[in-house]
Amino acid sequence: MASSQIKALRGMKDVLPSESHRWHYLESKVRETLNAYSFDEIRTPIMESTHLFARSIGEVTDIVEKEMYTFSDRNDESITLRPEGTAGVVRAVEENGLTANGQQQKLWYTGPMFRYERPQKGRYRQFHQIGVEVFGVQTADADAELLIMLARLWSALGLQNAVTLQINSIGTLEARNAYKAALVTYLESHLESLDEDSQKRLQTNPLRILDSKSSETQAVLVDAPKMNDYLDQESKAHFETLKQYLDKAGVAYEVNPLLVRGLDYYSRTVFEWVTDQLGAQGTVCGGGRYDGLVEQMGGKPTPAVGFAMGNERLLLLLETLNLFPEEIDTTPDVFIALMGESAQAEGIQLAEEVRRGNADWRIHMHLGGGSFKSQMKKADKSGASLLLILGENELLEGKVVLKYLREDKPQLSLDRSELVQHLHSLIV
Repeated sequence: MASSQIKALRGMKDVLPSESHRWHYLESKVRETLNAYSFDEIRTPIMESTHLFARSIGEVTDIVEKEMYTFSDRNDESITLRPEGTAGVVRAVEENGLTANGQQQKLWYTGPMFRYERPQKGRYRQFHQIGVEVFGVQTADADAELLIMLARLWSALGLQNAVTLQINSIGTLEARNAYKAALVTYLESHLESLDEDSQKRLQTNPLRILDSKSSETQAVLVDAPKMNDYLDQESKAHFETLKQYLDKAGVAYEVNPLLVRGLDYYSRTVFEWVTDQLGAQGTVCGGGRYDGLVEQMGGKPTPAVGFAMGNERLLLLLETLNLFPEEIDTTPDVFIALMGESAQAEGIQLAEEVRRGNADWRIHMHLGGGSFKSQMKKADKSGASLLLILGENELLEGKVVLKYLREDKPQLSLDRSELVQHLHSLIV
């Protein structure tokens, strides 16, 4: 009885060779931009203690309650596949003393994250993020630099007209708690008009009601208390300074008083870059300031600000807008056919000689033996421009046969010592 085919888990997606060059393109643009702003890469484990995320993200968030991949290891320790990147970076920074003695750090990361959500286009259960974190700077210039840097990245990708920056300030924890109390009092008097999710969030995470997609709930929020009326003076000044920096840099933005972000650790500045090109999948990048998180996780008080962007969402946007450069040509330049065991052993050295001659060449050496006829068919099918043939006779004479596959030119028998120089004159 034949065994059934094993398939990828639901919500997990392979990145095939036909797609990987697009990932390389996005990642290279990000690396270039981050390097220009003097950011250093950090790599953290994809698994952490479950307590790390419960402590940083918040026990009553949807992520912790419903979406985390959590399991017990063989020592009965609760382990979680990381649902986001900031908590792990904060843990690594503290554990390794990267902000000791007031050191500032500008860090970035990329890698897979995991959430048990309903899979949909551009959103998977294993997804990838690129994130940036700045530690040790409490002034608004750090917030501004991140947003200016992102504006530069969008321009480099051709997305400057496809995304819009929305910003808001949610103040300090004390200001936010005062606002929450006022918001809950108001919403309780309109309970029957709220959607089911918002009714549940009223006692657990009321600020998330502000970004409800329900039109009925949004209608109720029109007359709700506004966060700006509860902001402390320092947060107001911070936000005004941020807007001045953005204005001076020519970065357009919208102030969205309902923008709160989904994680408990945010304070003061929050922002999102949104697009109307992907239907309901509107946010392509989001972040903000989290000045209390390091202390909350056991470290010394350390101001911080950062963001994360979804790779799959950005790739989908680039594809939708047809903004990828031309497909990368993966056709080999040279195909090497080898006839006989002696030639097979020598062929490996021949291929290395050709590769050393020019690192940009794509050299495909036939592997696994086979008849001359079958190798010729494979050489032609490969799309290579040139064919090198090395057999027993060529070995004895110190020669290599060069055959033109795409041009009507006579084949040549070249000395091994002349080969690389001759190829260099042919392949530009």
